[in-house]
Amino acid sequence: MSDDFELETLAIHTGIHRSQFNEHSEALYLTSSYVFDSAEQAAARFSGEEPGNVYSRFTNPTVTAFEERLASLEGAEACVATSSGMSAILACVMGLLSAGDHIVASKSLFGSTLNLFNNILKRFGIETTFVSLTEMEEWKLAVKANTKIFFLETPSNPLTEISDITELSALAKKSGAWLVVDNCFCSPILQRPLDFGADIIIHSATKYLDGQGRVLGGAVLGNRDLIMEKGVFGFLRTAGPTLSAFNAWVLLKGLETLKIRMEAHSANALEVAIWLEKQPNITKVYYPGLPSHPQHALAKKQQKSGGGIVSFEVKGGKKEAWHIINSTRMLSITANLGDAKSTLTHPASTTHSRISQGERGAAGITDALLRIAVGLESVKDIKKDLETGLKTL
Repeated sequence: MSDDFELETLAIHTGIHRSQFNEHSEALYLTSSYVFDSAEQAAARFSGEEPGNVYSRFTNPTVTAFEERLASLEGAEACVATSSGMSAILACVMGLLSAGDHIVASKSLFGSTLNLFNNILKRFGIETTFVSLTEMEEWKLAVKANTKIFFLETPSNPLTEISDITELSALAKKSGAWLVVDNCFCSPILQRPLDFGADIIIHSATKYLDGQGRVLGGAVLGNRDLIMEKGVFGFLRTAGPTLSAFNAWVLLKGLETLKIRMEAHSANALEVAIWLEKQPNITKVYYPGLPSHPQHALAKKQQKSGGGIVSFEVKGGKKEAWHIINSTRMLSITANLGDAKSTLTHPASTTHSRISQGERGAAGITDALLRIAVGLESVKDIKKDLETGLKTL
């Protein structure tokens, strides 16, 4: 579909390839393999001389539709879908890097990403230097001759710190590295990193792209050479963490409502963040849409709104934070985010529990910190549910 349409139109119409039945909704192709017209065609398909599906670990029409739709939203030439957000990161790194290569990454990353970079990749000879997300001088000093990737989340999980993508892009290009941005918190509706100079975008489609907490999925996006030719596609399809057709179909339907959902999440989150700043038992609120956020001006430049994630610190520590969680009646106590249902979690004991206390401290994750992924319920009810615990601390 032509990219001169608006995002909400692309999110509904891109990637539709109707079958002989001319169905209106996207078809779901539940098949592991494909039948060929002849031995000659089979040979041509396997050799790559003739385009077409061979096996659903490589390509599937429903998965391809999701890839095309997401690529159109991000303004990317190519997209490969994966079984989860973490498998998207793994495919990106293992597809592009080799033993002896080096990554510069933000300290402010999701716990599983930190574990992957700090422990697992190290066993395969890929080293990582962690730096402050917002201090550009640290990125400059961390660069080595073998640096191949700059990796970051912006906004970060869970403190919603924001990095200047344009400035990092210039440094990455000067260093001969690729800039990889995890765009999970914003989605292409609120932020398009390629427009600011990023080379690759990572998505955990499990979150806002689905929007209702139904399936797992991930994606790696960028120019065709990086994604399809240099190894990301090859690693993914050989190693096997590919997106299932059913999950792709669910995600396709999720993208149709992405714009209106992201706008609603952001509006609700801003109202909750403003309210939290006024509560006497809250010592700090982290939300890019607030003037008090250290990178508020940058957020206004890079993002269309603040997004749906609000983190805050309560007076006290883990005991007080857990009290607020346990006092809720409506909020879902879960570490997932991007759902229509609001979710509340204690990052230090859940999403970031597998990293050391020192690493949590370096990332600014204290025992007093809570993260709410603001959903689509009445804001009045969300505040009322939080207020129960806050009033009884």
